[in-house]
Amino acid sequence: MAMLRLIGTGGVIAYRALFNWTTPAMFIGSLLVGPIFQLLFFAYLGRQLGVADDRFYIVGNAVLAASLSCVFGGTMAVANERRFGTLGHVLLSPRSRTAVFLGRVLPYAGNGLLIAVSTLTVGSLLLGLRIPPGALPGLLLTLAVGSLACGFFGLTLGALGLRFRDVWVVSNVSVALLLLLTGVNVPAAGLPGWMRTAGEALPITHAARAARSLVAGEGFTAAAPALAAEVAVGLGYAVLAAVLLKVFEAESRRRASLDTL
Repeated sequence: MAMLRLIGTGGVIAYRALFNWTTPAMFIGSLLVGPIFQLLFFAYLGRQLGVADDRFYIVGNAVLAASLSCVFGGTMAVANERRFGTLGHVLLSPRSRTAVFLGRVLPYAGNGLLIAVSTLTVGSLLLGLRIPPGALPGLLLTLAVGSLACGFFGLTLGALGLRFRDVWVVSNVSVALLLLLTGVNVPAAGLPGWMRTAGEALPITHAARAARSLVAGEGFTAAAPALAAEVAVGLGYAVLAAVLLKVFEAESRRRASLDTL
């Protein structure tokens, strides 16, 4: 019970302290409205070029929309502690730092899920996509798993903030790679082999594939392998984040560079 409280309550408090947006209008404009315009851009571009139908872009961009807050949120969960000079206090806590930092992913994943659902709903209404009612529970689960995987991916990048000064460059490049390599806007069949291979190791690749199967009416059974692969990717990044946090914490203590900016 104490561990669950540490993960839940600690994650919410850290979200309120470290996730930066100045006003509700800024939050709505950047995280809710922005992904919709991106969706419309790629959907109309895809129509013009004859690359794929609207369903491909609506579902792909809905899954991708979760990545922005999850990746940057997971990075902020560690990097902003260092920026605000409070990292030492967290690391001096007798509680498990692994649980503290992994728990911080949950609010960001919830935030990403909200953005993904909003983008999917608005995109479907604007472009006339009809989603089978029976697919909605599986689709919600898929978006939640994709958001969690993105959150752990962001936390992995945030762990680099214990070792490197400017982790935001890495985060920005990573978000661009998610757009390019995961098949959300560019069909994977049109990518070179090495890019497809790299995309398989990134979050949201398999979530997008599972979501498209569900929206196409193929049923949860057809989407289950891709969803299981997304779970595996998410767990892999969670383990990697925990290992990097421990290694870089020890290295930063040795080099006396915990609060160096």
